[in-house]
Amino acid sequence: MSAYETLAPVYDRLTADVDYAAWADYVERHFRRQKRPVRTVLDLACGTGTMSCILAGRGYELIGADASSDMLAVAEEKARTAAGVRPVFLCQSMERLDLYGTVDACICLLDSVNYVTEPARLAKAFRRVWLFLEPGGLFLFDVDTPEKLRSLDGQVFLDEDDDVFCLWRGAWSEKRRCCTLGMDLFLRQGEIWRRTQEEHRERAYEPEELETMLTEAGFVRIRRYGERKMRAPGPGEQRIFFTAQKPE
Repeated sequence: MSAYETLAPVYDRLTADVDYAAWADYVERHFRRQKRPVRTVLDLACGTGTMSCILAGRGYELIGADASSDMLAVAEEKARTAAGVRPVFLCQSMERLDLYGTVDACICLLDSVNYVTEPARLAKAFRRVWLFLEPGGLFLFDVDTPEKLRSLDGQVFLDEDDDVFCLWRGAWSEKRRCCTLGMDLFLRQGEIWRRTQEEHRERAYEPEELETMLTEAGFVRIRRYGERKMRAPGPGEQRIFFTAQKPE
């Protein structure tokens, strides 16, 4: 079972605790720091389109790109009733990003970068983002830290509501530098429960690795921030945000 095939229809229910509005507020704080106004935004690995729809409702023109057609089907349905200009959604992987024009900013949130487990593919994705940014454009993304991913080894997590029961199990591989999350998903169908399984994998990237990839892609003014903070990350951070700019 491919990642998100079964999860997509219930993803929003299982991630109801994510404060997307606060994430959008944080993104906009970085937008306001830009010398040039941000009007067009690429939401890379947009998933079910929640962030795309929130930012569209705040007046931005959004393009959402994701490799999962199942997640994008949910995003398209969600966008039907969203405020603002309806986002445009594209089924594309990061390293094969191909837009019709350029954007003022690109965001890639909720540790989506960690899901690109091959460094060569991620380096290519950064080059594609650079290509479709306007000069002076902003690239903003976050990653789970290696410390966080290592700490998931052997951990079990449970998400549930009345009709969905999801069990996650973490397994860390030091050799592959990846954390595999095996998922058992139980969906209620009338009086019975249907069980499916998915597997998700995240790679632990050191901040220095990511900075090197960004520099080699052509980005400048690369900065690190703590989790939804406007200052440098401190010891023990579980998530780090990066900003980088395309030269003007």
